[in-house]
Amino acid sequence: MSETTQTLVFTEYGGPEVQKLIEQPIPEPGSGQIAIAVKATGVNPADWKRREGWFGNAHPLPSPMGMEASGIVTAVGDDVSGFAVGDAVLGTPAIGYGSFAQHTLLNAAQSVLKPEEVSFADAATLPVAGATAYIATHQIELEAGQTMVILGAGGGVGNMSAQIGKVHKFNVIGIASESKREFVESAGATFVLSGEGVADRVRAVAPEGADVVIDLVGGQALRDVAPVAKDPKLVISASDAATVEELGGSALVRTADALEKITGVVEYGLVDPHVEKRFSLERADEAIAEVEGGHSLGKVIIEP
Repeated sequence: MSETTQTLVFTEYGGPEVQKLIEQPIPEPGSGQIAIAVKATGVNPADWKRREGWFGNAHPLPSPMGMEASGIVTAVGDDVSGFAVGDAVLGTPAIGYGSFAQHTLLNAAQSVLKPEEVSFADAATLPVAGATAYIATHQIELEAGQTMVILGAGGGVGNMSAQIGKVHKFNVIGIASESKREFVESAGATFVLSGEGVADRVRAVAPEGADVVIDLVGGQALRDVAPVAKDPKLVISASDAATVEELGGSALVRTADALEKITGVVEYGLVDPHVEKRFSLERADEAIAEVEGGHSLGKVIIEP
């Protein structure tokens, strides 16, 4: 094993120009942590939003990037059970570490063993995107036949949310741009074009309104579609807590078992994360730009 690892960091808060690949010593796991050789890592909108300071600017710089990964355990810290060197795992990085790296540390409490049936590529999309989709579709329990509206249905989280809705036999309506129509419909959702007049278009296919609205976009787009919910309390946002709470809805509430649950769902072939594009670590800037541009279908991953 080499003594150093390449890690993508941002050196200050700002645009893509502040991203940089650096060499760091391979980290040793502390209490409650496992060290992994990264096989794949998912790219999420939160990666570039964090770099731009959307979530505050208190992180020590340079700050590692990347929030979900799959890989092989290389070392196990104290107070960790259920993991051993050589295990295939997926999870979220420990505080102060990122997944856009050749080696990193995971928080053992937010990691699970990777089933053989799930590829490293698919597994890398589950700790953040997959878990978010699972929580969003279960935070308000629906029954078969009830209507679920997904704002931002063309991305990785939206697509998995639509597939979960289909499994439960919900009436799923997916809002996205015209270029993503076919992709949204392939997940079993009824496509509705995003943009001005979106609420009227949703009501045209769901006259009685929505039993839940899942927001993955935020801002004005959320304000525009929120009125289709039968009650403001039925609006959930994974991207804009301030706006959804102002509208009378609620932010996504993370649950401890979501990663294990979505991993099982994917293991049994009920949901396909749809990894659409893969990049090397050296091309991480391109991977992040793909997600930041908002035009990517499904999930984008980096394979160090």
